[in-house]
Amino acid sequence: MATYDVNPAAVAHARRLIDARQYVLDSDWGEVQPRADAENAYLERHSWDDYGEWHLGLTQGANDGTKARYAFVYGDLRRVHRSGLIACVYRASEWRHKAVELAAHDLLQRLDQMAGID
Repeated sequence: MATYDVNPAAVAHARRLIDARQYVLDSDWGEVQPRADAENAYLERHSWDDYGEWHLGLTQGANDGTKARYAFVYGDLRRVHRSGLIACVYRASEWRHKAVELAAHDLLQRLDQMAGID
């Protein structure tokens, strides 16, 4: 099983987006999460660092500049999705990646507070 480090650049990016209210509260993550073609199109216009900012996990041992390096996507490459953060919390907790789970949970709490969700 792969192991992951928390991606601090992604956490900071998500915080900035949440603070700027660039989020979607209600979405079906299975429908809106970025597919390979959307990721490839994004990478044609952006750097690997930009791409990485959309992923809360960095795969240990994977090479930089590859999709394999990044895991736990939380947005649609434009906005944070609440359902994406929930998916990150769930997947990270399911596979016992505690640091990523906690980072996603903290971002979810921040989003909920910003959105006025009690």
